[in-house]
Amino acid sequence: MSSDTTRGADIKPFLKWAGGKTQLLPAIEAKLLQRLQNRKTIDFIEPFAGSGAVLFFMLREYGKYVKHAVINDINTTLTDCYLTIKQSPEALINELTGLEEQYYSYTSEEDRKKLFLEKREAFNQLGKNPTRKSALMIFLNKTCFNGLYRVNSKGYFNVPFGRYANPTICNAPVIRANSEALQKVEILNTDFTQTEKYIYKDAFFYIDPPYKPISTTASFNSYAKEGFADEDQVRLKAFCDAVHEGQAYFVQSNSDTTNNDVTNNYFQELYQEYTIEKVKAKRAINSKGSGRGEIFELLISNDSVLEGAEAAQKEALRTS
Repeated sequence: MSSDTTRGADIKPFLKWAGGKTQLLPAIEAKLLQRLQNRKTIDFIEPFAGSGAVLFFMLREYGKYVKHAVINDINTTLTDCYLTIKQSPEALINELTGLEEQYYSYTSEEDRKKLFLEKREAFNQLGKNPTRKSALMIFLNKTCFNGLYRVNSKGYFNVPFGRYANPTICNAPVIRANSEALQKVEILNTDFTQTEKYIYKDAFFYIDPPYKPISTTASFNSYAKEGFADEDQVRLKAFCDAVHEGQAYFVQSNSDTTNNDVTNNYFQELYQEYTIEKVKAKRAINSKGSGRGEIFELLISNDSVLEGAEAAQKEALRTS
């Protein structure tokens, strides 16, 4: 296998992430291929970056078609982590190597937990030192419970220790491959609405907001202290309308509120003019074991609406 192929295979998320989109990739890929028809290149915009499962999939599998990519997230620590990987991969690797060696110097779970809590406190108190904070973020992500990123009302990371036997804390090949891939990616740290300036015909928006909780025991969307309430879901609908009106394409993933209540058609009503598809997914995060397992999530898109408009436009040109 060539080094280029090996490096390409290493383009993947550098964080574990609750609600990551790996399971939805086949359905999202089908939407992408539909838009790539008769197009040589595409611009990819992701207003809620998260762990970048879709971004890194795009860069790994369809990188030659991605002319330009833009990712955004309101979580400054997360976007700083992306920027550190893009700009200073070797410095980050050095920091992570030291943290990994320190972690494995302890053999007892109790000592490792103590180290975890010390690093969690250091992470919460650390000021503007992007490389160190990015290293601590990755360390905590690999050693905390279920790879959650959750903060309290003060913005402090508060996820407990995860009790993993052999976590990979420093994955140097992935960091280096991602650094190379991210050179064509613009990284923003703002509200999702600020990506409106990238709306133009044929742009591909993948939108993965914090999910609307489907139950009181499945609410794990507080990865920013601001949260994401119903009024934000309504703002997001207006944003999707703007994407559509600009003749760009969007695919949004979100929770299916009918999983627990068949009468709760929140998204079906909010996005009634768009295409809504149910996709099976396994839920691994829930505070109750009985709430874990296979459920449905939603893919919301403007494909049929956009195709109808494009067909009408072509017919008008043909008959003019």
